[in-house]
Amino acid sequence: MKGKEWYQADDVAQEYDAKRFSDGGRLIDRREKEAVLDALGPVEGKDILEIACGTGRFTVMLAERGANIIGLDISSAMMAQGRQKAKSTGVEGLVEFMRGDAARLPFPDDHFDAVFAMRFFHLAETPAKFLAEMCRVSKDQVFFDTFNRYSTRSVYTWLLPMGSRLYSRVEVENLLYGAGLELVDDAHDFVLPYGFYREIPNEVAGQIRELDTKLRGSTVGEKLSSVSYWNARVR
Repeated sequence: MKGKEWYQADDVAQEYDAKRFSDGGRLIDRREKEAVLDALGPVEGKDILEIACGTGRFTVMLAERGANIIGLDISSAMMAQGRQKAKSTGVEGLVEFMRGDAARLPFPDDHFDAVFAMRFFHLAETPAKFLAEMCRVSKDQVFFDTFNRYSTRSVYTWLLPMGSRLYSRVEVENLLYGAGLELVDDAHDFVLPYGFYREIPNEVAGQIRELDTKLRGSTVGEKLSSVSYWNARVR
């Protein structure tokens, strides 16, 4: 199955975290959470919207830090996993999970302090529309990640069950401008693609990650990074 059908399947939701964020995938989970926290800063008391919240990895993390957060997703099965996480950590009162379409967000203009999306734009059929909606409902900040066109990920992306859209820097900059956003800062990571880390034990992944980080610090390494994090403000 491709795209939406694959993503919304019950068995995919049940196994999603275990398949992607166990063993070497723990490094990916840690880095992504770090990127979100670095971008959003202190979140206590802030109203935040997460687009494509999935199983609530970030939604629950931010609620634990005091954010009032809504997680929006198209998959009821994914959000069921998120509700379980919120309940088990005692933050269900700070989190609302809502099924909805990111191209037509059911919120008024300037409703949230920040809006973010992780692991979303590689699946986006109409990225310009999605980003414009994120901008519309945010008072100030929009944060998201992309997978990069000129990277090691391009070698295998066509094999993925849900497909994968890759972006160049120019494409992202054009999307930001068209949506009414101004880029504040960006970061680039993982010269080796995510799929590689998920296939190796955690202790081996840690050693490989050290080499990956050193390579990324070079000019060539940054250009080959498979993931980019984009932090923007509403113009």
